[in-house]
Amino acid sequence: MTLNPKQQTQAWQSLDAAHHLHPFTDNGELNQKGSRVINRAEGVYIYTPEGQEILDGMAGLWCVNMGYGRKELIDAATEQLNTLPYYNLFFQCTHPPATELAARLTSLLPEHLNRVFFTGSGSECNDTVVRMVRHFWASQGQPQRKAIISRHNAYHGSTMAGASLGGMKPMHAQGGLPLPDIHHIDQPYPFGEGQGQDPQAFGLERARQLEAKILELGPENVAAFIGEPVQGAGGVIIPPASYWPEIQRICRQYDILLVSDEVICGFGRLGHWLGCEHFGVKPDLVCMAKGITSGYVPLGAVAVGDRVAEGLLKDGGDFNHGFTYSGHPVACAVASANLALMEQEGILERIQQHTSPYLQKRWAELGDHPLVGEARGIGMVGALELVADKATGARFDEKVGAGTLCRDFCIECGLVMRAVGDTMIISPPLVITESEIDELVARARRSLDLTWQHLKG
Repeated sequence: MTLNPKQQTQAWQSLDAAHHLHPFTDNGELNQKGSRVINRAEGVYIYTPEGQEILDGMAGLWCVNMGYGRKELIDAATEQLNTLPYYNLFFQCTHPPATELAARLTSLLPEHLNRVFFTGSGSECNDTVVRMVRHFWASQGQPQRKAIISRHNAYHGSTMAGASLGGMKPMHAQGGLPLPDIHHIDQPYPFGEGQGQDPQAFGLERARQLEAKILELGPENVAAFIGEPVQGAGGVIIPPASYWPEIQRICRQYDILLVSDEVICGFGRLGHWLGCEHFGVKPDLVCMAKGITSGYVPLGAVAVGDRVAEGLLKDGGDFNHGFTYSGHPVACAVASANLALMEQEGILERIQQHTSPYLQKRWAELGDHPLVGEARGIGMVGALELVADKATGARFDEKVGAGTLCRDFCIECGLVMRAVGDTMIISPPLVITESEIDELVARARRSLDLTWQHLKG
């Protein structure tokens, strides 16, 4: 029997409810209403079986940078599957896709980053960083350097080490997190935590919490500081200009390794290959994933600075760490094709000169909406702070669920816009056009109007 689109959706929802547990979801609640089924995509749009067109304002999950349906990436995967579908990098082996991608990556990154360790995801990158920085310090005769400092409300993945590095309370409430020797300082969040303060002074105060924490723990015990250039999943938290230079100064003063988590910010999201380049930061290690393949297949990579790499090569012996899918040949082939495509189409130049200025101009216009306390953005990301009182910036009661309400209206209006509490965020595909940006902003405004009307009762 042939099912019509509605019947097919219901069949998939039934199977999903019976057999599938979703990430970061109340699965019992989801099963009551049925999951949203997406069955195809093209360009910057995703589609339901019933044919609803939804502009994907989140590029999947911060990752589909080059848009859906890129034949160049599909062909690269197909060719590699026909040649060498899998081999591992253990037992002193390598394969051409991994070696070629490592060379291509290091040619694009800052000149001190000349080695790459491959993983399968951003979470695995951050687990790798924990192992690597501790192994590095042990190889230098300082095995007591185990402490790693991160930030409250940061997101560094959902494995045990990644979730520990992250500073999200709901994650720490499950599973006995954080792990020992992981510490947190406050985030540089001007709208949420720095109201009424000079932004640059606030940025310095938050950065100097790192120095205070280092001194509290003892510099001789601290291995590294890790941070996202812009906190993505935390709500697009853009630090004041004073913040990152001071963080870097402190790390250098106390000889602390500086780790930049570029899983979201890397590969053009802020108009550079790495987001840290926007802020003038020179990290010792860099975590990369998501946009490295435009999300077409899973891949992660840790770029390792010369100091750390040379220390490990000279004094480290075996690094007893790795994954079955480290440097998977198909993933590496797709990543190389993706990076080549970005260069061919001048994506970074397009973002810097055209797309980002236009997106930020149009996005800022939403700041006049009565529901919006702040419209902010940088590069190809943006955030809207939903407030109950525009004059004072007072928030809605948590029970109101303004963000969740707005998110649902967004889908109704044909737009994916993510809710982080009552902060609405976007991270569209980097290939989005000006006319599609106009459409995104128009659909966002309609969603805000519907949310405002509902909340006014």
